[in-house]
Amino acid sequence: MSTRTLSIIIILAIGGFLLANSAYTVTENQTALVLRLGKVIEVRKEPGLYFKTPFINNVLKFEKRLITHDTQPTAVLTGEKKEVLVDYYVKWRIVDAKSFYVSFRGGERTAAFRLGEIIKGGLEVELGKRTIKDVVSAERTIIMDSLQERANKEMSKYGMEVVDVRIKQIELPPGVKESVFKRMRTERERIAREHRAKGKKEARIIKADADKKRVTILADGRRRAEIIKGQGDAEATRIYAQAYGGANAEFYAFYRSLEAYRNTFNSKNDILVLEPDSEFFRYFGNTRVNK
Repeated sequence: MSTRTLSIIIILAIGGFLLANSAYTVTENQTALVLRLGKVIEVRKEPGLYFKTPFINNVLKFEKRLITHDTQPTAVLTGEKKEVLVDYYVKWRIVDAKSFYVSFRGGERTAAFRLGEIIKGGLEVELGKRTIKDVVSAERTIIMDSLQERANKEMSKYGMEVVDVRIKQIELPPGVKESVFKRMRTERERIAREHRAKGKKEARIIKADADKKRVTILADGRRRAEIIKGQGDAEATRIYAQAYGGANAEFYAFYRSLEAYRNTFNSKNDILVLEPDSEFFRYFGNTRVNK
């Protein structure tokens, strides 16, 4: 190999090395910071091929996509001074790479540690003013929204955006769990008793109303029956009077008297006090019926 050929190879090798150390690419999911002696001199947000001064400048790349920070369950005291274990995760992203780098020197672990402290502080505030019952069931969504707002406000100055804080699980220590379940069971039994008592009261009201309507219906039925019976008796009397009127009027009167005697003296112990010459005894001792 000649000296000229060797020189060309060396020059090409040096050129390729310099080119490799001066060129860099940025994808659509990245933000690149160009640093010179630790100071940010350029921010590259658009994807493409870029060049830098080799050996003097260096490049740090940061993800634009969401980053999930998942933690171990954290012990927090509620307003009742009961300890609960809160398991949660946080989704965040870098929106200002320069501020993020200046704040944490580009370390995501340092940023995640700071974020965890803020979330834990928010949990202590939010859970500290609530009961276990509120924490476990009714107000979990309110707590998560409050934590997300609090964390986003604190971390925005570091170039971060907290997109979501999600509580996965809230566990009670074994001793506290049994105590809480017992109290919740007692509360549910009390509510059940109230519902049963209310049901019995409403049942009595409905039954009383039904009995009242029954009495009213029966009384109305009896009244209607008496009216119909009276109308029937009147009609029967009219028919009797028509049938036995005229020439048979005296016989009809005699027949009605016999009916009256039969209904009156239906027992040997019956006693009736009347004047002997009263109309009731008209046919007693009278063996002849007037024609």
